[in-house]
Amino acid sequence: MPVPLLDLSKQYASIRAEVDAAIADTVASQQFIMGPGVARLESEVAGRTGARHAIGCASGTDAILLSIKALPLEPGAEVIVPAFTFFATAGAVWNAGFTPVFCDVDPDTFNVTAATLEAALTERTRVIVVVHLYGQMAEMQPILELAERRGLFVIEDAAQSIGARQQFNGGWAESGTIGDTGCLSFFPTKNLGGFGDGGMILANDDVLAEKLRKLRVHGGRQMYHHEMVGTNSRLDAIQAAVLSAKLPHLAVWTEHRRENARGYDELLSGIDGVRIPKVQANNYHVYNQYTIRVRSRDALKAHLDARGIGNSIYYPVPLHLQECFASLGCKPGDFPVSEAASAEVLSIPVFPELTRAQLEEVAAAIREFYEPHGGE
Repeated sequence: MPVPLLDLSKQYASIRAEVDAAIADTVASQQFIMGPGVARLESEVAGRTGARHAIGCASGTDAILLSIKALPLEPGAEVIVPAFTFFATAGAVWNAGFTPVFCDVDPDTFNVTAATLEAALTERTRVIVVVHLYGQMAEMQPILELAERRGLFVIEDAAQSIGARQQFNGGWAESGTIGDTGCLSFFPTKNLGGFGDGGMILANDDVLAEKLRKLRVHGGRQMYHHEMVGTNSRLDAIQAAVLSAKLPHLAVWTEHRRENARGYDELLSGIDGVRIPKVQANNYHVYNQYTIRVRSRDALKAHLDARGIGNSIYYPVPLHLQECFASLGCKPGDFPVSEAASAEVLSIPVFPELTRAQLEEVAAAIREFYEPHGGE
């Protein structure tokens, strides 16, 4: 039985009436740019996450870019980013005019740690970007302590982790609400995805939030009056309408993802050659991806492809070895954990509408690859 990596048609079918009505209302209003629907979504996301401010923008990439541009950084500043993550994290640093400096990640969670960040610090470091990869938050308390000691800004790349949370200061803190800013993506494949690109920045500082609101509309709040050089990064009103319709369902969808992950944990445990995801005890993982580490990854991928089972490699080349960053002087072996992860990770279907039969099909195909004779 073929199993897709993601099936958004099932999600849409389940909420079609709500989404279509939200789109129709926006069309009827003819307010497509920064209309009331965007302000409504910003208020809803702020309330959902506990952030003081939520600022819509055009994409998750722009959320990182604008966050960096809003900080008081001098020319030549360095920004530490993980070597193992999606390209946008480092690309935004470069496009903001600063230097990305790479660090390694933890082999179990794929996230940066205070230790891996500290190893990359120089006298020019001003910002650290913490990516909560695959839906699990990095350990924030020691990272914040490091940042405070060294006088660094902290940006959370929460593009894959909306709804994730972590025990913090005696309670639970939502992904994206602990650092100076938190960056969300509403790309269609995300846990909360629109019908196109979209992003949002979370912030708790009033002055920083006001600067971000100006930067997304060419650097000013009043039309034709520009206090700074900003850009055009406005969240589309139709995307906001779709996301507002979807947001009330996010918690249930997240629990379905977590239930599917528990199913895989059970069915894939004990297979020689497969390491299931490790979840830190103080984390609530939201599983944007269910990513395993496997022996003979490329052969397993070919086996699943032949069976019609969706899978993907996030990410096959670590950032420090990307051609576009060759001028930074990194070489193979500089970040061995990231390089090993790029050679071993494989993500398998975990979307909320995945049925138990589909899940068992995926697990059986993986077990068949490693135990072709039933383990005998």
